[in-house]
Amino acid sequence: MSLFKRGKTWWISFTTPSGERIRCSAATEDKTQAQEFHDRLKAESWRVAKLGDKPRRTWDEAAYKWLMETQHKKTHHDDMAKVDWLQQFFRGKYLDELTRDEIARIGELKLKETSPATANRLLALIRSILRQTALDWEWIDKPPVIKLYREAKRRVRYLTAEQACLLIRELPEHLADIVQFSLSTGLGRSNVTGLVWSQVDLQRRVAWIHGDQAKAGKPIHVTLNDTAIAVLNRQIGKHPKSVFSYKGNPITQVNTKAWYKALKRAGIEDFRWHDLRHTWASWLTQNGVPLNVIQEMGAWESAEMVRRYAHLAPAQFSIHASVVDNMLNGTTLTQSK
Repeated sequence: MSLFKRGKTWWISFTTPSGERIRCSAATEDKTQAQEFHDRLKAESWRVAKLGDKPRRTWDEAAYKWLMETQHKKTHHDDMAKVDWLQQFFRGKYLDELTRDEIARIGELKLKETSPATANRLLALIRSILRQTALDWEWIDKPPVIKLYREAKRRVRYLTAEQACLLIRELPEHLADIVQFSLSTGLGRSNVTGLVWSQVDLQRRVAWIHGDQAKAGKPIHVTLNDTAIAVLNRQIGKHPKSVFSYKGNPITQVNTKAWYKALKRAGIEDFRWHDLRHTWASWLTQNGVPLNVIQEMGAWESAEMVRRYAHLAPAQFSIHASVVDNMLNGTTLTQSK
C-alpha cells in the first residue's frame, strides 16, 4: 500500500523503478497532502532511474533522516517539536528552494512570538539539517548561509552567603537539604533530584554523575565537602534507592510554589533555581579557585563558559598584576642610581 497511517501521521511506501524501497513519513495528518508528497517522490524517482537525473530531495526527507540519525541527543524531543512547527512552511519543498531569504523570513516570524534565543535555536536546527544534507549526504552542493540574531548576555546572578542562609531557613526541610547540596556541589537540579545511592561513596567522599545524565554528555566527578556529607547523612534510611525523597517517595521535581514563596519571604528577587550553580561557581571564584579548576569541577565544556565569573576575582588577579609593580619598581630604582 502506497499510503498508510502510523498513529495519526501518514506514511509513504513504494518501490522505485531501480528496485529501491522508499519508506518515509509524510509528516502530515492530511491524506491529500500526503498523496501529493507521495506522487512527487514517485515522479522524482522515475526521472532519476530513467533519465539519469540527480535526485532532487525534499525538506521532509532531510528532516526525517536527520531526526532518525540524532535520536541519541538529549534534545531529540525538542528537535521533533521544532521540525513539526517548521512543517507548515517547509512541507514538500525541495531543498534547493530553501534559500537564505526564505529561511530568514521564517526566523523573523518566530522572532515576533519568541525571544532571539528561541528563534536562534530554530535557525540553528535548520542550519544543522542543511549542513548535513550538503556535507555528509551530498544531496545539495552547498548549504545556504544562515545568520543568527544577537542575544543579550544574561548577567551572572548569585547569592551572598547571608542571602543563601536566609533562603535555606525559609524552605521546607526537604528542599533546604537539596539547596544546601546544590550549593555545595554545583550540580544542576535534575542531577541532584535524580541522584541515587549507587552514585555516592561516603567513605571516599565522592559522588558521580553518569555521562548520559549530564547535560554535556560527559561524566561528572563530584568531591563532597563537609556540608554535602552532612546533608547526605541526613538522608540515610529515608529511601532505599533515591538520595532525596519526601514522605517516602523519590523527589523527581522541585515544588516551585514552595521555592518562590521562600524566595519572597527571604526578600530575594530575580533568582532561578539554576542560579544556585552560578552561586557555587561565583563563591569559588571569589575565594581564589582558578577558573580552569572550576571548569573541571563543574564539567563545563569550554573555558568560555567559565569566563563569565572572571570579573568576580579581583583579589586573585591583583596578585598577578603586582608582577608589573615589581618590574617597574626595579626599573625606576635602576634609573635613579
